[in-house]
Amino acid sequence: MPDPLPLPTHAGPFALGTFGAGAGAPFPGLVTGRQVRDLSDVAPGIRTLVEEWDASLVRLRALAEDPGGSWYDLADLRIHAPLEPGQILQSGANYRRHVVDLVAAERESVHGATREEARADAEKMMDERARNGVPYIFLGSPRAITGPYDDVILPARGEQHDWELELALVIGREGRHIRRADAMSYVAGYTICNDITTRDRLYRPDLKAIGTDWFTAKNADTFLPTGPFLVPAAFVPDPSDVRITLRHNGVVRQDESTKDMIFDIPRLIEYASATTTLRPGDLLLTGSPAGNGAHWGTFLKPGDVMDAEITGLGSQRNTCVADVTA
Repeated sequence: MPDPLPLPTHAGPFALGTFGAGAGAPFPGLVTGRQVRDLSDVAPGIRTLVEEWDASLVRLRALAEDPGGSWYDLADLRIHAPLEPGQILQSGANYRRHVVDLVAAERESVHGATREEARADAEKMMDERARNGVPYIFLGSPRAITGPYDDVILPARGEQHDWELELALVIGREGRHIRRADAMSYVAGYTICNDITTRDRLYRPDLKAIGTDWFTAKNADTFLPTGPFLVPAAFVPDPSDVRITLRHNGVVRQDESTKDMIFDIPRLIEYASATTTLRPGDLLLTGSPAGNGAHWGTFLKPGDVMDAEITGLGSQRNTCVADVTA
């Protein structure tokens, strides 16, 4: 059995989230340590606050120091995903060691290279990609989002269900063709996402020429545990150096700094906004480091537990269950 779940903590004086008390409807909340202020008298949801982020941040700072309002103990609440996003933009193949491992394995198995040759070739490729390449971004479905402590339902179709823990950012200002130098001013805050993927549903054998089937592989219900909090960007001094850690049944599988990103957050925002207008509430996942199930040769099964955390953003615990509706 996993250890008892501690209350999640966050960087800075406060964070935001969505909570439930008893049988009541979910409500937006301001989190200060172990206490949560109901923000229903301020906004109908966290997304509304993000849409007026600069003004909201000023008001939230004042509310965090005001004893008035309705306050709850965090331990008495159910923690939902912090907000309902607009677009979900997901960055693939964005951690150097992760991609080097994948490319080197292919060089060894397919081309017969030695381990040393394969890794040297892969590292050279990543150096060139960082200098002259572009990010790889695709869309996810908001319907895949679930709470940070909810069960993850494993579809009956497919067997290689895999974890991919990621730093995610929430857009706080509308923008198109955002310059890299200005990109960080568009970030409202950060949260945690676990971008679960069914590996053996990723490629369609009947449509090999078309390529990946992201919809089927990544967008099953509950396949994107998100939260627990939205931590304002002002309280995360260096998102390019936070620790991403995931344990599978107590075993550390991912443990990496965001320093290992090939394309940093400003470059991802610049690239994404060249194609689509970014709007407040959009969620941008920044990629997952080395150590997923495919690397370890083990995949998620009913009863498995994933414990995940990112420095300053809190923690998640999700238990996997079988899909009994199939």
